[in-house]
Amino acid sequence: MDRQLTGKRPTFGKRRGKFNPYRILFLLTSIIGGIWFILQIGSEPTDLVKPLFLPTPTPTRIANSFILEAEAHFEAGRIDDPFQGDAIDAYRKALELEPDNIRAWTELARLLTYSSSLLSTQQEKIVRMAEAREASAQALELARDDSTVQAIHALTLDWSASVTADDDQREEWLVEAEQAAGYAYNLDPENYLALAFYAEVLLDQQKWSQAEQHARTAVELAPDVMDTHRVYATVLETFGQYRVAIEEYEHAAAINPNLTFLYIRIGVIYRELQVYDVALEYFAKAIAINNSNGFHYLYLLKLYQQS
Repeated sequence: MDRQLTGKRPTFGKRRGKFNPYRILFLLTSIIGGIWFILQIGSEPTDLVKPLFLPTPTPTRIANSFILEAEAHFEAGRIDDPFQGDAIDAYRKALELEPDNIRAWTELARLLTYSSSLLSTQQEKIVRMAEAREASAQALELARDDSTVQAIHALTLDWSASVTADDDQREEWLVEAEQAAGYAYNLDPENYLALAFYAEVLLDQQKWSQAEQHARTAVELAPDVMDTHRVYATVLETFGQYRVAIEEYEHAAAINPNLTFLYIRIGVIYRELQVYDVALEYFAKAIAINNSNGFHYLYLLKLYQQS
C-alpha cells in the first residue's frame, strides 16, 4: 500500500540560526571581564584580587613553637638578654597566642625569678620579682590545685621576701610561701619541685633540719634536675658546708651548663673561702657564656671588685 509522506521537509546539512544580538553582548562582556580579572592579579599591593597560592605575609606560629624556642634559649643560658631573643620573651609571645597556657605561665614565673639574681640593683630585683609574682598568680587562676603551680608560686614568694626591705612584707610573703609549698607537697608528695622549693622556704624560716631533709629527698627523687641540686647546694651553703655545696652547684651546672647564675654562685663561695683565683675562673665562665649581656657584665664587675 502506498504511503504518503507528510510533515516537514528533511534536511541533511547544518541550518543557519538567526542572528542573536544578546548572545553577542554576553560574549563580549565575558571577554572584557576576563581581561580585567587577569590585569588585577598581582599588579599592586592594594589589588582586589590576589594570585592563588601566594604565601601569607607573616608566617603563622603556634604557641607551642614559642615554648620550644624558650626551652632552647634556656638551655643556651639566654634567660634574659637585652640584645637578642631570650627565654622570657619567647614565653611571653606564647602567652599572647594562648593566654590560658598554664605551662607557659609557670615557666615564665620560674625564669623571671631566676633572672632576678642577674640584676645589679635591689630596685631592679624588686620590679622583676613583682613580674614573677604576677605570672605565678595568672597560673594560679588557671590551676589552683596543681602541685607544680603551687610550688612555683612558693618560689616566687620566697625570693620576693629575700629582696624586700619591708620586714612586715617579708614575713607575710614567707608565711604565704610556706602555705603554698605545703599545699603543693600535700597535692603530690613525690613532686620534686614542691619538695625543693619547700626546702628553700623552710631554710629562710630557719627551720634547718626540715629544710635539709626536704632538699635531700628532692635530689634523691630527681637527680637529673638542675633545680633540686641548686636548692640542696643553697641549703648546704647556708650551713657552711661549702665544699659539698660547690659539688651540688657543679652537679646543677653539669645538667644545665649554660646557666650563668650557677657559676656566679660557685664563684661567690670561692671568694668567701678567699680562693680568689678559682673564684675569678668561675666568674670568667659566666662572662664567656653571655659575653654580650650587659646585665651580666655589670653584675660580674661588682663581684670582681669585691674579690
